Amino acid sequence: MHQDTRSFFDRLVEETEAARREFLAIPLIQRGMRGDVNLELYLAFLTQAYHHVKNTVPLLMACGARIPGEKEWLREAIAKYIEEETGHQEWILDDIEACGGDKEAVRAGRPAPTTELMVAYAWDSVQRGNPVSFFGMVLVLEGVSVELATRSAGAIQEKLGLPDNAFKYLRSHGSLDISHMNFLRNLMNRIQQPEDQQAVIHMAKMMYLLYGNIFRGLESGPENALTTTATAG
Repeated sequence: MHQDTRSFFDRLVEETEAARREFLAIPLIQRGMRGDVNLELYLAFLTQAYHHVKNTVPLLMACGARIPGEKEWLREAIAKYIEEETGHQEWILDDIEACGGDKEAVRAGRPAPTTELMVAYAWDSVQRGNPVSFFGMVLVLEGVSVELATRSAGAIQEKLGLPDNAFKYLRSHGSLDISHMNFLRNLMNRIQQPEDQQAVIHMAKMMYLLYGNIFRGLESGPENALTTTATAG
């Protein structure tokens, strides 16, 4: 039998590549990279980003609490990651305000059904399934951010004429997540148990689908995807 000599991170990337390509083909993703979005859509994107990003630190805490003692190294890594992720949802609200939106209405509102389902799946996987699976979500959100965030921010800013302080979330993540991906690569290459590896791969595939559905919902029209959105002044 041929022995698979790939590192786990390389296998993770390769086995989720088809799901990644399908995500990148979503029309709104393509439009965002070209800057072909209006202010309403950008605010709609930020609104949904707020509602899933605000769950990142609580999810990391829940994940860390369920990591078994023999993976103490992974719990320590999660603790460092929590420090870096704390408060990012407030960046998004500041971006909304810089665009003329009502950030307090977004804070008090509910997410779109697509966002609610993505977040619920992540919580269920961490609390009821394998907590290590959470890193499949990290692969998707951080990896997509590295690839798309900075490029999209520049194109959207040029199209809409918005100030620099309307893109703190996108621009910071574009650069910050490069270091996060190196961090993730090193962590994943220490994951040895086949059941942990499969849990991460499955979560990544599901997140490409569920995160993609948020953009598919926005593409069909913010009024169809949002229960609460910011309003431009």
